[in-house]
Amino acid sequence: MKRISFLTRFFIVFTFVFLGCSQKKSDSKTQNNTVSTTISVPVFNQDSAYSYVAAQVAFGPRVPNTKAHFQCGDYLVLQLKRYGWEVTEQKFDATAFDGKQLKARNIIASFNPSAQKRILLASHWDTRPFADQDQKDKEKPIDGANDGASGVGILIELARTIQNTSQKPTVGIDIIFFDVEDYGQPDYSTLPQKPDSWCLGSQYWAKNKHKPNYSAYYGILLDMVGATNAVFAMEGTSMYYASDVVRKVWNTAAQVGYGNHFHQAVVDNIIDDHYYVNSLAKIPMIDIIEYNTSGEQFFGNYWHTHNDNMNVIDRNTLKAVGQVLLHVVYAE
Repeated sequence: MKRISFLTRFFIVFTFVFLGCSQKKSDSKTQNNTVSTTISVPVFNQDSAYSYVAAQVAFGPRVPNTKAHFQCGDYLVLQLKRYGWEVTEQKFDATAFDGKQLKARNIIASFNPSAQKRILLASHWDTRPFADQDQKDKEKPIDGANDGASGVGILIELARTIQNTSQKPTVGIDIIFFDVEDYGQPDYSTLPQKPDSWCLGSQYWAKNKHKPNYSAYYGILLDMVGATNAVFAMEGTSMYYASDVVRKVWNTAAQVGYGNHFHQAVVDNIIDDHYYVNSLAKIPMIDIIEYNTSGEQFFGNYWHTHNDNMNVIDRNTLKAVGQVLLHVVYAE
């Protein structure tokens, strides 16, 4: 799904030297990296989030140019509108690494659209068109229950929760479901290597924002956030661009009882949608993404295989991520 940019551990050391010199400037924007646990925050419903994950998977693999992709996109738009959010569909043509033209759309939903202070929450909603990490049926698409659907399911439930709760956040919130994240060039491809073949939806949005001069205070990307006993470490790209936001989220998780999922450990950097939001859109965004603590590979063993199905998804993990997000947003 993502390409690990295999930089050396020197990168991590340099990052912390750099961050140590610039921390006051960085922290001046987010003010602090803790949140109050005394505010009134609604309860995140893990069963409802699970149902949204299952609904996406039921369409089949959401690969661009397929019926399942088109139908699921319409379903996501309908759900967000149903909960009273202002929805924008950003349709565009994307060129894949193999030259294929893909009909794509980013789906953007806004709460409190007139608010100047905005928080950006995102996930990708497409699925991998081939199981390049599997031992069989490599050319067949995957279900993408965790790799895509889990983050989307959490964000739809967050939208529903905010709509149905009397006390609303005071900030504006924008949810973006990025398309064509997972159509990147596989390692076994014999075609010439194409740079930036992953995350085509976030690249397009970063260069063509849905509103002129749009910006956000910071952003949080969700990717592979629903697996049983998932661990989320402090990913290197997130630490480089937005270390104060990482600490805010991880400290919040510890304060509200989910520190078992959010480990205070810095790990290697990866390329994901947040990289392009940071580098092109200039919005500090972090990535909450599962880290495989066994050390065999960065991601879980289901990653880009046919095992990425509903058997991977655990309601307790969805609850942990969703509840932490609500606490972060309501503290702003």
